[in-house]
Amino acid sequence: MKKRGFQKHVAVLMGAMLMTASLAACGGGTKSGGKQDSGEPKLGTEQKEFSILGGQSALSPGYANNEVLNKLQEKAGIKINWNTMSDSLSEQVNIHIAGGDLPDAFMGVGFTNYELSKYGADGTFIDLTPYITAEYMPNLTKVLEEHPEVRAAITMYDGHIYGLPSGEQMGTAGIGKEKDYSIFTIPQFSMINKAWLDDLGLPVPTTLDELHTALKAFKDNDMAHKMYGAAAGSTIPMSTGYDQWCWGQNIFYAGFGFTNWPNDVCADLVLMPDGKVNFVSDDDGYREALTYFHDWYAEGLMDVEMFSQSDTQLMSKCQQGYVGVSTWWYIDELMGDYAKDYVFLPVLNGPSGTNNVTVRTGGGTSSGNLSITSKCESPINLLKFFDQWYDGETVMQLQYGPIGVYFTGQDANGVWNSITEAEARAKFGKGAGELKSTYEVAGPKLILSSYYRDNFHMEDRAVERLTDLYDVWMPQVKNDTTYPIDCVFTAEELETIDRYRTDFENVVAEQEGLWIKDGGPTDAEWEAYKKKLVDSCGMDELLKVYQAAYDRYLAAKK
Repeated sequence: MKKRGFQKHVAVLMGAMLMTASLAACGGGTKSGGKQDSGEPKLGTEQKEFSILGGQSALSPGYANNEVLNKLQEKAGIKINWNTMSDSLSEQVNIHIAGGDLPDAFMGVGFTNYELSKYGADGTFIDLTPYITAEYMPNLTKVLEEHPEVRAAITMYDGHIYGLPSGEQMGTAGIGKEKDYSIFTIPQFSMINKAWLDDLGLPVPTTLDELHTALKAFKDNDMAHKMYGAAAGSTIPMSTGYDQWCWGQNIFYAGFGFTNWPNDVCADLVLMPDGKVNFVSDDDGYREALTYFHDWYAEGLMDVEMFSQSDTQLMSKCQQGYVGVSTWWYIDELMGDYAKDYVFLPVLNGPSGTNNVTVRTGGGTSSGNLSITSKCESPINLLKFFDQWYDGETVMQLQYGPIGVYFTGQDANGVWNSITEAEARAKFGKGAGELKSTYEVAGPKLILSSYYRDNFHMEDRAVERLTDLYDVWMPQVKNDTTYPIDCVFTAEELETIDRYRTDFENVVAEQEGLWIKDGGPTDAEWEAYKKKLVDSCGMDELLKVYQAAYDRYLAAKK
């Protein structure tokens, strides 16, 4: 299973970034205004009418008659002339920037941090830092005070802010929990067939060795055949994907001191308690894990198709009652009619008697969806309009649709309920998703976890998973320190990442798979592998880059 459903915001964000990747290659900078004189902010408030170029949903009729946007303009005392499109956006942005024909602002484009820094340096975009104050932008200022990590995410390496924040913090605070853990904190929830364990007289395992015993018993007793009447020999003791998002084998590595999650090594940096970054892929615990699980694979306890199967194939096996142990986002979704027989496994201790789960960060914050250009004469007036977007009840309407359309009523606590699928079709002749796409506004929408608690309800599946995360899994985590996804890199650092990252991650992934399947590594193979990571794959250079970016991130938070 990939990140889907309520996780779509990440895919949308990444898509926007990819859409504008070509912008970095454009001839560049504005010829209209250039750098602001003396770098001082423009404090005039004479300009009341503004032009904005940006994106919109393919189903959107445009923003000119959008009732939420029109109310916000009226309240701010301005008028916006919208030039938005779903197709050819990157081409139009290129044309306007290269030709110096700038709008007052770009919205919903998805500029990358590299592009923001480039266009900030050449004067195309203005530094927004002087305007993000309690006087001009009280809502956003409050958000940044309460969430310094958001300020760090939108502060470029030169110390300036060239775009307003957008993103979705779907976390446990949204379901009323004291601490806020992102829904992405632990991607894989492991589960075991307790009905099979009970039949065999075995307890739910608490160690990897106990799990090994259970898996061997599942295989030797052909439990799928015995319990569910499946074909003889069809039992698969454990089946997962290989280094997949929520359906990989990685949660079981916790018994060796780490969980490297999907094979995205650079995104799975380990942040040590002393603030130093580390790749686990050359640690002794990593080697021990691969040697240990090779024995499981050789014994036929791990699915031989784990390296090639799709999530659909895994789901099919589980829903036919073949699989004893697996990993997924939820039990019910993976196991189907057999879900009642499964329970979560705890985080299992390894041979040393300990475990450690390496948690992940959240979905990320983008600053590429609203930038003001040097053409704008009264940024204050325009930013007062956008500051209203950082109100919970406002952003929910910009994301989904107006009150009275998408939001149909409030519960006893004043929290809004979304329209149901049946209600949407009966009233508007379209599904709830299509209705959302019709009204959704692209731009600097920042949805905080607290908004789900105070303003509008999260969907039920997300509530279920966050409840499991907080109540079952996080109490087992010893250290929730994690490398932030929102670190900002310089152009030179991005070049280093571009030069080494692919080869580095490919070598790690290839060797991990080979050693699980074929055994190893020998001492000589291990030393050769570590040398290759440094000499050919730039591991030390990558560590320097990620360390420098993290140190700047800390400074920006302060």
